[in-house]
Amino acid sequence: MKNWKRLLSIGMTAILAASSLAACGGSSSGSGAAEAPAEAPAAEAKKDDAGGAAADGGAGKVYYLNFKPEQAEQWVDLAKKYTEETGVQVDVQTAASGTYEQQLKSELAKTEAPTLFQVNGPVGLKTWKDYCLDLKDSAVYKDLQSDDYALVEEDGAVRGIAYVIETYGIIYNKKLLADYIATDGAVIKDASEINSFAKLKEVADDIQAKKDDLGIEGAFTSAGFDSSSDWRFKTHLANLPIYYEYKKEGISSTEAIKGEYLDGFKNIFDLYITDSTCAPTLLSGKTGEDAASEFALGEAVFYQNGTWAYGDIKDNEVEDEDLGMLPIYIGGEGEESQGLCTGSENYWCVNSKASEEDQKATLDFLQWVVESDTGREAMANEMGFVTPFTTFADYLPENPLVIAADAYNKDKTAVTWNFTTMPSEEWKNQLGSAMLEYAQGTGEWDAVEKAFVDNWAVEYEAANS
Repeated sequence: MKNWKRLLSIGMTAILAASSLAACGGSSSGSGAAEAPAEAPAAEAKKDDAGGAAADGGAGKVYYLNFKPEQAEQWVDLAKKYTEETGVQVDVQTAASGTYEQQLKSELAKTEAPTLFQVNGPVGLKTWKDYCLDLKDSAVYKDLQSDDYALVEEDGAVRGIAYVIETYGIIYNKKLLADYIATDGAVIKDASEINSFAKLKEVADDIQAKKDDLGIEGAFTSAGFDSSSDWRFKTHLANLPIYYEYKKEGISSTEAIKGEYLDGFKNIFDLYITDSTCAPTLLSGKTGEDAASEFALGEAVFYQNGTWAYGDIKDNEVEDEDLGMLPIYIGGEGEESQGLCTGSENYWCVNSKASEEDQKATLDFLQWVVESDTGREAMANEMGFVTPFTTFADYLPENPLVIAADAYNKDKTAVTWNFTTMPSEEWKNQLGSAMLEYAQGTGEWDAVEKAFVDNWAVEYEAANS
């Protein structure tokens, strides 16, 4: 029997989040699924509280509210090294899965509020803009490769700076795919032939039919709708029809999505739940850990997730050299040239309400993180980040999924992260509920389309009224 080595990064996330908060989705999701912004506290409504960084005389200090629990331990270690080197106090707290916006709202209302926090993109910035210092004169902004990785307002103010670029798609097991290709009647001779939804479906259907001969449980890992997993579909998968619609319309956001590519969205979702390791009726209880273990133990060929998932896969049944990545295909125009989904929803912001001393201490810390050997080593190799800074040319993460993603995207058109424009967390939750009902046979696809299209306009109006 195969011995499943527990997913250390997931387990440590729970331990670290509990110990640091006594209380994201990358972030809470592994990458981080964008959360609905909480209502920002009034700037003057500060409460006395012992939380956050402890005051220490008049010296500046840093208090970082971290969004990504996968790297909670590494941030604490890095903060300790900075304090040992400079004498400047750096405290790090990490929000529990799916709670970042509410935690941020609570912390910003305290006397000792975070001096460093993050937003998920333009939608999140709308809520926290009044707390975001203009970073245009900062060293960390000057180290940025381009404004593509910054939240820049029309007046030129820089309110947020991305610190990690991530990629997701369909991770696949090269060895298992090769085993399939060796079977009689295999529909491809090489993985490179999978360059469209039609071909992906043809391959997955045939793998599913031969799963017993291949010694696997299914073509795809389980598409679980437990909260630890549903973000992969209501957020990351839902990015694809949004991307193609935005591309066709020549826009980057909308107050009313049309749903022009929902047929393709249905097709890929149908593939996930039929050519799978489990019956669709079991999806409500299937977790992110279930899907990761199924792939890590070689029980499935395909697994929708991102470069951040390497920590959940390594040291099990799949060798590093057998990890590959393919795009998520939905039948969009020109998808033969489509790359993987690449972007960021992790933007550093410095608290404009903090003291000048704390602001300076925070900016100095960020500069050290992206320029020092210690900081760059931690970001690249301990946290496994691909960063958008010019200072990281010699600091690239040793992550085979990053290598595979970069190789695939080299000659392709990467899919942008448009899910940061989803109007609210409630929109995603209603979409996820409708998708689960459809998957388990208790609902119709019409309800999914209604949740996608009609509820977008409702939630956009509510968020912007």
